[in-house]
Amino acid sequence: MKALVLAGGSGTRLRPITHTSSKQLVPVANKPILFYGLEAIAAAGITDVGVIVGSTAAEIEAAVGDGSRFGLDVTYIPQSEPLGLAHAVLIARDFLGDDDFVMYLGDNFVLDGITDVVQEFRKDRCDAQILLTRVPDPTAFGVAVIDAQGRVTALEEKPSRPRSDLAVAGVYLFGPRVHDAVRAISPSRRGELEITDALQWMIDQQLAVRSTVITGYWKDTGNVTDMLEVNRILLERIDTRIDGDVDDTSEIIGRVRIEAGARIRGSRIVGPAVIGAGSVVTDSYVGPSTSVAENCRITGSEIEYSIVLRDSSFEGIRRVEASLIGRNVQVSLAPRLPATHRLVIGDHGRVHLPA
Repeated sequence: MKALVLAGGSGTRLRPITHTSSKQLVPVANKPILFYGLEAIAAAGITDVGVIVGSTAAEIEAAVGDGSRFGLDVTYIPQSEPLGLAHAVLIARDFLGDDDFVMYLGDNFVLDGITDVVQEFRKDRCDAQILLTRVPDPTAFGVAVIDAQGRVTALEEKPSRPRSDLAVAGVYLFGPRVHDAVRAISPSRRGELEITDALQWMIDQQLAVRSTVITGYWKDTGNVTDMLEVNRILLERIDTRIDGDVDDTSEIIGRVRIEAGARIRGSRIVGPAVIGAGSVVTDSYVGPSTSVAENCRITGSEIEYSIVLRDSSFEGIRRVEASLIGRNVQVSLAPRLPATHRLVIGDHGRVHLPA
């Protein structure tokens, strides 16, 4: 079995971060989200991986390399523009051959990995198997309808009136018949070759399309809110480890990881949190669910439930929370301006000004 990892999207929902960085490389718990998917693929016993890349190809290739750090053999497959998930399968035909494969969206996160579903597919092969998860608002996803045996009977892409609450998660397993499907369909109204249309074609052709409903945690990290939530979930699983330098005036509470080369001075760190290598936290508070990447500077500031990317700094800022801060960002106080009010008030008016 092979794997096809999609890492070519532009990440419009994560702008402005993704104006200068690949969305799949935005870190959660100080590790790019893409790496969790590659590790899950390796843990499932798959080694031959094709990675679909687009405009951020150079950045993806620099980060992943030949895949050996993950125990993988990686082949890069360029996609001129994001034309849909089924288009990714179409252009990967030479790499995939007639082998079974798992398709994994590079910005998705499956907490419990994919080992069980890959083993299930290998043991009891079908033409396609998709992961599903129950969501409160199915209109934002591909939605599946299944029968009592878990067979998929219908699929819709972002329906206005969903027929179920089962969203298609970003993991698919396919046999070779999917190549017939992606060649048979036409672009949708969005101008893309939709994988839901390819799966529906397979259903219409009486091919076996099976489902597995995820009982664990899954998230599409396409926006800031979801990215912060995945960061929180991962930080909840870390163990306390102090490899950096913490002085006697600082306080470390709960599960906190201080990486080698980090320095904590006169500060309070409340976990779960991670402070990256080479970062310096001085006279500050870093609260729960916060990951600070490498070589950051936090001075006289408070930050909580946030992700701070490498080489960024905060000075004299109170307070920051629920934020995603890019690389090499400087946040400091602006000079205080004189307080002035300019008023034109009619007869009998009442005005309340802040003290």
